[in-house]
Formats: sequence, structure tokens, C-alpha cells
Amino acid sequence: MSRTEQAIASADAHSAHNYHPLPVVVATAEGAWMTDVEGRRYLDMLAGYSALNFGHGNRRLLDAARAQLERVTLTSRAFHHDRFADFCTQLAELCGMDMVLPMNTGAEAVETAVKTARKWGYRTKGLLDGTAKIVVAADNFHGRTTTIISFSTDQEARADFGPYTPGFEIVPYGDLEAMRAAVTDNTVAVLLEPIQGEAGVLVPPAGYLAGVRELTRELDVLFIADEIQSGLGRTGKTFACEHEGVVPDMYVLGKALGGGVVPVSAVVASADVLGIYKPGEHGSTFGGNPLACAVALEVIAMLRTGEFQERATELGEHLHRELNLLVGGGAVREVRGRGLWAGVDIDPSYGTGREISEKLMERGVLVKDTHGSTIRIAPPLVISKEDLDWGLDQLRAVLTK
Repeated sequence: MSRTEQAIASADAHSAHNYHPLPVVVATAEGAWMTDVEGRRYLDMLAGYSALNFGHGNRRLLDAARAQLERVTLTSRAFHHDRFADFCTQLAELCGMDMVLPMNTGAEAVETAVKTARKWGYRTKGLLDGTAKIVVAADNFHGRTTTIISFSTDQEARADFGPYTPGFEIVPYGDLEAMRAAVTDNTVAVLLEPIQGEAGVLVPPAGYLAGVRELTRELDVLFIADEIQSGLGRTGKTFACEHEGVVPDMYVLGKALGGGVVPVSAVVASADVLGIYKPGEHGSTFGGNPLACAVALEVIAMLRTGEFQERATELGEHLHRELNLLVGGGAVREVRGRGLWAGVDIDPSYGTGREISEKLMERGVLVKDTHGSTIRIAPPLVISKEDLDWGLDQLRAVLTK
């Protein structure tokens, strides 16, 4: 039995089967490349669902982490520490907001946004306790907590986990009129992904996000943008909302904020929104810990240069130009996305998304399937054009019958 087979067999025997990974066991990684336990190299075209926007083993991020590891890693929020104020100040500035509420995972940040919107509705709008509603979009993916899956339309994520949390209205993604019809006097927020990642990198119709912004402002409800996957450089802008000149009331951030080193997430909003909290009403033992703040501060500094947004724009234009050449040739039905992020719908006669992913793995490229015959492509923003082209060559080879 090979080392790969041994590792997978042991994992299957002793871990819950809540994931179905490709049969590769990664041992080391650098930049856009990963090496498995057998010594085989693979081009990472997924980047941890955008958590690895800055690549594997980024020197700046590792140096920031190492330096902080030697000083202090955790105090809990029972005490102040010397990295917290800078992190909150600089992240608020990056977002053009006032205040930050740090958490750890993306799902925790979404839960925080939901709680914040509800409390804002009761404290600011004067709604009766227990009546707040939040409008969300069908085919969303905001996480897997009990509350979040309560407003999911993905039965695989939702089935057998009830009873479900009430207080959510689901409307079709991209349908502004349906959203307007769903907003009532008890609505406190609209929660959306500016681009739906798990659904297959779905980009809404032009003008949709701007329309949502106008609608929420007109009806005095919060616009919450879940930029956990789409934010922090992935689409060629710091935030995907910027493509329509939109600034929401609240950003939900995660994944790339921790640079692929540690889990870091945050809700960022105005003082009018996040200022509603009082001590003891919300928190997290690890949220805003010194190690997380040190790494996230380096992420913020890297984003301020604009280098990564520019790379995502230039390489993204190249990526989509090459992928769109495959449309109509039989294998590829549609390509969607923005920046260095694409959803590619494969004709089922060429194989399922899983089968295409396995064939790419055999050729040294790692991607992830979703929803049948769709594969997602989202390499680290540090990938070279030459490596990107090599990866695309492997895709062409796989799709040639």
C-alpha cells in the first residue's frame, strides 16, 4: 500500500466522512504549487476557496506569524493586547468603515452579521422582539451552522438538521423585483454574496448590486455583503462590490484575511451599526487574538499596495479569454466569473465535475467540482502567467475526447 493509500485509509477509518476529497495527500506547498507525500507536484487552482489568495507559504505572512509566535499568541478578550487596536483601525480604514468585530471562521462572521442586524433592528428601528426578518438569496452559501443552513436552498447542506431557525425570506438571486416584494416593515437586512461562489461562481446581472444598495437605503434596511470568498483581491478589486461602485452597510470577511496561515474573520461596519453592542452581548475566546491580528495586519498591508488586485485583473482577463475560447466547442457550455475566479460548466457527456477534477489531478492540476458538471478555478493571486497557461493546457487536454 502506498503512503497515499495508507493516509487516506486511516483518515477514512478515523474521521467523519463530511468531505469527499480528491485522492491526493499534500505534504508541502509553496506559492501556487503543492507536493504530495509521494513527491508529486500539483498546481493549486483552488487556493483554499480564496483563503490562499497570497499563495502557500507566503514569506511576508510567515515572517509576521513567526515574529508574533515568539511574543504572545492568545490573551482572550479579557485583556487588551498590543496588536488589536492596529488591526481594527487598519481593517476599518481598508473597508472605509468605522468599527470591526473580529471572529475566527467565515461562518462565525456570518452569524455575527445576522445577530448584529437583528439587534440593530430592535435597538435602532424599534421592532418588537422576535419579529426581525432578513432577506437572502437562493443558492447562497454562507456557512454550515444551524442558523445558516436554515436559509440555505442546498438540501445536501440542510437535510436532517432541523428544526430550522426562522426569520429569513429567500428570493431568487439577481431578481431585484422579488427582493423589493420580500422587504417588509420587519425586514432588518438583505444578506448577499456579491458573487455566489459555491453555486458555481454566479455573477449577478449588471446593476443588481447597485439596485440592492438603492433599495436598502430607500427602505431603511442594512445591506450586508458576504465577501468571504469574493473579497480581498480575488475579483481584481479589494471588494467585489466595488465593480458596481457599491459600499454596503456591513462587510463580512474571512478566508484570505488570515492569509491561509490562521483562521481570521470579521464583521466591519459603521459605528451606528456595530456601536449597538455592550460588553457581554457577543464574543469569542480566539476572536481578535494576537497571532490572528499580526497575520491579518500583514494581509492588509499587502492589499494596500494594489499589486494583488492588479494581478487578479490582468491574469483574470487572460483566464477568461482562454476559457471562453472553449465555449461552443462541445466540452464547455458556459464560463462565468470575475477576476482570477471562474466557474466552468462542462457538458455532462464529457464527465461529471468530479470526474474532470480527477482527470486534472492525474495531470498535476487541482480544482474542485460543484453542482454536477461545474468546476471552479481560483488559483492563488501569486500564480505566474506561465503556470496559469500550463494549467489551462491540462484542462484543454482533459476536455479533448
